Amino acid sequence: MITVRIITEAHKADINLKNHPFKLFGLLLPSYNNGKWDYTQLRFPAENITEMCFPDEDYDFEEMSQNSIFLGAYDGDACVGLAVLQQDFFKYMYLYDLKVEPSFRGKGVGAMLIERAKEIAAEQGYRGLYTQGQDNNLGACLFYLKMGFEIGGLNTNVYKGTPQEHKKDIFFYCDAE
Repeated sequence: MITVRIITEAHKADINLKNHPFKLFGLLLPSYNNGKWDYTQLRFPAENITEMCFPDEDYDFEEMSQNSIFLGAYDGDACVGLAVLQQDFFKYMYLYDLKVEPSFRGKGVGAMLIERAKEIAAEQGYRGLYTQGQDNNLGACLFYLKMGFEIGGLNTNVYKGTPQEHKKDIFFYCDAE
């Protein structure tokens, strides 16, 4: 049985849950018309599907715990999912990171972390959560939309001058209630 709890100093090593590859199988294409965000999907043909893996973060519990809350999803004593929440001066708490071990993906672990994160945001006086996803990480973008997040912005310049210049960041927001 999976349980979700705040990670304390006693389990601080769990905040450095490894990143694993994920499929890049399409793009989320947001559009803004008449004051409303919408989107379409572009699915890649099978021969164009690739994988990507983010570098491991090497989080520092002592340094980050001043403005961050770490949520762990546990299968017994094993941490199988992580959400990192950060205080913000906006009305939305920032979901800085969300990851689930590959063998636990598709089993509701990410949803459990999001639901607990929304509760924590509300307890701390925030309206809800916000996060961002790369437009080519269609799996993550669709997950956020399924979890009740709405598109709230698009950053087309964030990767200019980098090897990822063709990517964009999509901002997602959801209310806590």
